Amino acid sequence: MASGEAGRGAGPRTGGGDGAGGGLWASLGGLTTRGRSFLAAGIAATGCSYVLGQSDLLRVGLLLTVLPLVCVVVLHGTRHRVTGSRGLSPSRVPAGSEARVHLRVDNVSRLPTGLLMLQDRVPYVLGPRPRFVLDRVEPGGRREVTYRVRSELRGRYPLGPLQLRLTDPFGMCELTRGFSAFDTLTVVPRVVPLPPVRLGGEATGYGDGRQRSLALAGADDIIPRGYRHGDDLRRVHWRSTARYGELMVRREEQPQRAHCTVLLDTRGIAYDGMGPDSPFEWAVSGAASAAAHLLERGFSVRLLTDAGSAVPGPDGMGGHSGSSHDPAEAVGLLLDTLAVVDHSDGESLSPAHEALRGGGGGLLVAFFGDLDEQQTALAGQMRRRSGTAVAFVLDRSAWPQDDRPTGPGQGAEQRLRALREAGWTALAVTPGASLAELWRMAGAPGGREAAQERTGHAAAGPANRPPEGAAGATGLPGGAAARPAPGAAVAGSSGGWPQGGPYGGVTDVDDSRPAGPPGAGSGRSGPPLRPTVPPMPSVPPWPSGPPSTKGFG
Repeated sequence: MASGEAGRGAGPRTGGGDGAGGGLWASLGGLTTRGRSFLAAGIAATGCSYVLGQSDLLRVGLLLTVLPLVCVVVLHGTRHRVTGSRGLSPSRVPAGSEARVHLRVDNVSRLPTGLLMLQDRVPYVLGPRPRFVLDRVEPGGRREVTYRVRSELRGRYPLGPLQLRLTDPFGMCELTRGFSAFDTLTVVPRVVPLPPVRLGGEATGYGDGRQRSLALAGADDIIPRGYRHGDDLRRVHWRSTARYGELMVRREEQPQRAHCTVLLDTRGIAYDGMGPDSPFEWAVSGAASAAAHLLERGFSVRLLTDAGSAVPGPDGMGGHSGSSHDPAEAVGLLLDTLAVVDHSDGESLSPAHEALRGGGGGLLVAFFGDLDEQQTALAGQMRRRSGTAVAFVLDRSAWPQDDRPTGPGQGAEQRLRALREAGWTALAVTPGASLAELWRMAGAPGGREAAQERTGHAAAGPANRPPEGAAGATGLPGGAAARPAPGAAVAGSSGGWPQGGPYGGVTDVDDSRPAGPPGAGSGRSGPPLRPTVPPMPSVPPWPSGPPSTKGFG
């Protein structure tokens, strides 16, 4: 693990160890079964040699007793000369993505170490506990290992502390050293790229329709102000200077950012199921995607929950700005908050309605769970506090559950209809729904009507579609366009001239041409109809000689 590579994440963390607080006596607790057996055998041999008067047995007893004690003393002094560090890269990952953890062990003593076993503590959801066996480390040497962690669930997960287990070459003693440093892995919701559509609230947010406020930099304005030190002399307004008798410059302006509120319904009674594919996780991911998309487009975004609590932002008003502050930083703060959001105990959207009452309007994007009639009416009142409102409503009847079958719900359609009548652009969320496609429908011209038609077509199904060959717009079989009979009057023509009259017209369809497939276009194939001019009637030639003028005059 290189230092530069670890620096891109949380950076290497070096543990300070548990120190020598336990002392040498505490290290005796690290004797292995072999070490304790040697120690017990040595003490017994020493006692027997004293009773039996055998000097050779005394030497064997002393050897068996001293060897484990020497290993404990040497290992106790060695473990405080081994350092460990950890590096996490990256420290924030979306759900389902991997992060790399780099571990490094340095031997800062003058003696080589024995066999080392490295173990890092990680939560169960990140995978099994990583363990590594390292060979002896030479004086001044280092060993580096890497493992990966992955989680499908949002949250903040601590990594550590790192534990290093040392053993002597004889296997008499095994000591564990714990490092106090730890890192935190933040698993944020998935962010779906959204298409750049124009919503209703964007007219005052950016582009040609953006409102403007007075500031110190921006486009020109004809309102002058007094000259200040550092102003560009090219901005001097000479007509105002002559009028006021002092140097005046053109006042400047800058665009005013549009505001947007992303409302996330976290009520526990509004969602069923748990896990990465649950409807609540879809709503959290949708709120994160919408907030990140709007921040990148220059909106000042406020994240609001059903409890009425707003995420504190850099501006101190519970909003995150995408232009005056770094958009990536603002998105990171929002994602960190959504990483730990959970179900609330509330049963009503009243706190969110009260919070929206004091807002300044703007765009409102809401992700609702299951709504009853009372909450639907309350959501309709929220629409009055905003300029444009887009709602993604969970269709609870469509999500599979163990205790009930799936199927279309009449209540969901009625709630969507009520929200649309209140001014919302409401779209139903079903299992496997694509947020990008729903977002495109919400931003399309007539998005509310398009969503309503799409819902109606989906409910009608293939059974309600007109069969192939049925009467089309013209009422003719096969969908063929109506063709006037030869010599009949053309609709819309003046005087009721027959087709191909003296002043020309639209020629009839040539019946010799092969007919096209039923319902294709106008019901015929070949080139389009084109106007034709009939030939002029023949005029008899003049008689020989000049025309007679008899009878004139």
